[in-house]
Amino acid sequence: MSRDQAVRPAALRPGDTVMLVSPSGPTRPERVARGIELLTGWGLRPVLAPNAYARQGYLAGGDELRAADLNAAFADPLVRGVLCTRGGYGAQRVVDLVDMAAVRADPKVVAGFSDITALQFALWRGARLATVHGPGAAWLDERTPAASAESLRRALMTTDEIVVARIDTEETAAVRAGAAPATGPLIGGNLCLVVSSVGTPDMPDLTGAILLIEDVEEPPYKVDRMLTHLRRAGVLDRVAGVAVGQFTNCRDGWRVDVADVLAERLGDLGVPVLGGLPVGHGVGQVTVPVGVPATLDPTAGTLTVGPAVR
Repeated sequence: MSRDQAVRPAALRPGDTVMLVSPSGPTRPERVARGIELLTGWGLRPVLAPNAYARQGYLAGGDELRAADLNAAFADPLVRGVLCTRGGYGAQRVVDLVDMAAVRADPKVVAGFSDITALQFALWRGARLATVHGPGAAWLDERTPAASAESLRRALMTTDEIVVARIDTEETAAVRAGAAPATGPLIGGNLCLVVSSVGTPDMPDLTGAILLIEDVEEPPYKVDRMLTHLRRAGVLDRVAGVAVGQFTNCRDGWRVDVADVLAERLGDLGVPVLGGLPVGHGVGQVTVPVGVPATLDPTAGTLTVGPAVR
């Protein structure tokens, strides 16, 4: 993979309109109201997509509604950012309906995480669009306090380099391998969605890339199964390094530590691996761009990522 193939949209500026969309699961209006308050405080103009609050079981409305909202946001020249309200499940059901010609014609900032990894992979394949792995607009202050909000603002509204430092108290902090830094585009997100993308057109070629993984409420044996699947599928054969984010509430009755599983399944790849990064579903989530050049330094305990915007 080339070191920098990314298409970077323009950074958001005060006065810009951003559309809040729900491509996956149904969202909570009270949390979105807090997100709107936050975005408005940054000088942005958040508007709700027509079907942002739709609900169809575990989906935020039918596939056609969720795809229509995405395509409306990508096609509207007044909309400069597309911010997902939350993850959940459902993005993979609509990615084939996204109008990639519209995305390529007018690249915009796209932010989200968790199930939104599927959308980010599709946008990378279809438009080489750099995107933002960060909290959804359905905001929860208890999980994403002021420092998390500032991290998201910087990724959306500045061209600053992002430096994420390993935190000793994170559950994956002990996961580390290698000494020399690795460089390459940061690709990835939620581990479940990475694995679910294997065999689809959207699975990125990870040759020379730094793979980012995080997850939530997956017992250690399932994390083992997913990593073993990636190994057997050859996905990890040519990665430059692995950035391990938060594995939140990943426990079960077997009393096996998820950090031990991660260390055992990743530690023998012969590439730098760094855990303890506050990227994912845990408290204090930090935002990182994806699709752009990054440096993983296991000795310094840092992941340094270039901007997703210009």
